[in-house]
Amino acid sequence: MTTTPSSVKGDSFAGTTLVERYRLDGLIGRGGMAAVYRGVDLSLGRPVAVKVFAEAAEGIDDTERRRSETALLASLSHRALVRLYDAARDEATGREFLVMELVEGRDLRETLKLGPLNAADAAGLLADLAEGLHVIHDRGIVHRDVKPANVLLEPAHLPTRTWNAKLADFGIARLIDDARLTRTGLLVGTPGYLSPEQVNGRPPTPAADVYSLGLLLLEARTGETAFPGPAVEAASARLARDPDIPESLGPDWVTLLRTMTAREPADRPTALEVAVAATQLDTAASTDPGVTAPTIAFTDAAAPDTVAVTPAATAAPSVDEEDSTAATRVLPAADRSFFATPAAARPDATPTRSEVRAQARAERDGERRWVRPLIAIGLLLVVLGVAAWIVIGALSAPTTAPEPAPLPAVPGELGVHLEQLDEAVTGGG
Repeated sequence: MTTTPSSVKGDSFAGTTLVERYRLDGLIGRGGMAAVYRGVDLSLGRPVAVKVFAEAAEGIDDTERRRSETALLASLSHRALVRLYDAARDEATGREFLVMELVEGRDLRETLKLGPLNAADAAGLLADLAEGLHVIHDRGIVHRDVKPANVLLEPAHLPTRTWNAKLADFGIARLIDDARLTRTGLLVGTPGYLSPEQVNGRPPTPAADVYSLGLLLLEARTGETAFPGPAVEAASARLARDPDIPESLGPDWVTLLRTMTAREPADRPTALEVAVAATQLDTAASTDPGVTAPTIAFTDAAAPDTVAVTPAATAAPSVDEEDSTAATRVLPAADRSFFATPAAARPDATPTRSEVRAQARAERDGERRWVRPLIAIGLLLVVLGVAAWIVIGALSAPTTAPEPAPLPAVPGELGVHLEQLDEAVTGGG
């Protein structure tokens, strides 16, 4: 959990040691179902975060069940999941609690108060969280409360990343007795991020987490909550309309967000499909004009605020009803072709470095295929030109022998004999 203490009051458990092992030093934050404290595991000497549940949320009564569920959750290990170390009940205080990894950083809710994330940071955030959800879904666990306050941003150690996103509070619904919550007419979740099926009171599936993650991603890119307002209004609004997704985010982002927030669970992608799609998003896409991405600092973290809300069964409009006065517009049906089409095949996809090299190599090969025939043609023309010059020269040569030059005059008898010899050779002229 986040570690920077807030100004939340009422930290009545500060200074308490639970089950003679976990000392609670200070309040980190408080929500509707629990309070989170910075603590120390006295047996191992390591810092921990301890989540102490309120009395209304108690439900880990079965010792064997608690041990089996805790063992399952503690066995999950992934860089995008906050590790669960222990779960128990303190007899002295009568409270149930969870012991978790202490994450040094701020949560996403506090970060978004500074403004929306840029495309690159949002894509990295989505890839981390979707991969973490895939891990817990693969083990049969549904988070049920994916929201910015449950996303912790841990400073990264690589210069290419500002932070690593970690998902907190997964599996709490397995440790709290669902039957007890059902008897009181409550459900686990936060109104602004519940899926339509959760609002209707249907058992949530992994698709519910994907829907909530879609709302979280939309808020991360725009800086605005998709369904604001009081609990009942925020929860029931998604039964009448879909979230407004600005076209300025880019076609890849719009397509992905629409499929993730489809009203029908079967129309949504799996967490694994979302994780893969996140690596193919156009990170050069810009937010709305005038929006500046925040500079993330790791101070003043806020508290988690998981709340219990009453499903709006009778007050909520039907799924088919459209509120024409609502600020958000009804979007067309989800298009899942985004997940079936490779990134390179989409016309608006950004080519990778290897694709750019391959394209340049193909262009050079194409140029060579044209240059070689041109050189051969040029050489042939030169040969033909030389041959033509020889033929023309031969044809233009004289057909008769040239007139021999007259012999020089020689005086005396020798001259006479030479003239006679010349006449004999030439035939007398």
